Amino acid sequence: MRVISIDPALRKTGYSVIESYTGPRGRTEYRAIDYGTITNARQISQPGCLCRIREVLSEVIAKHKPEVCAVEGVIYVQSYKTAITMGAARGAAIIAAAEHGLEVHEYAPRRVKQSVVGTGSADKQQVAFMMRSLLKLTETPQADAADALAIGMTHFYASDPRKAAVTNSAATAL
Repeated sequence: MRVISIDPALRKTGYSVIESYTGPRGRTEYRAIDYGTITNARQISQPGCLCRIREVLSEVIAKHKPEVCAVEGVIYVQSYKTAITMGAARGAAIIAAAEHGLEVHEYAPRRVKQSVVGTGSADKQQVAFMMRSLLKLTETPQADAADALAIGMTHFYASDPRKAAVTNSAATAL
């Protein structure tokens, strides 16, 4: 299975494409095909940023042909302006996936951290370190790309009946 995962934000949207495969010992293994951050400069208007997010993600989807999309769910923020902006970025990402016929799955930030680090209160450095380790990357990914990789791994864990029971029970405790 191949998943595109997205950590949406107006100025720095993280994305990744991860695939699962059967390793030499018959176990499921994971490989990062592509990951990065879509960075929009401050002088670009909000509509311009949203168009760029959709365009870049659409190109990534067309290039790597994922079967499903995983995206960070809505998070609690204290500012309604921040919530609206983040919602708009999520919308641009979801539209890119929908235009390619991908089913979209959402995962709460605490659930993502719980599934890849073991605690829902993990910081960005811990998430990045775990992504480097789990995916055998040669470098530690940038924070937003690492978050996207973690969202993708959470989708794989949630889709695996052997791991879903552990992940779901841990997420319920949050």
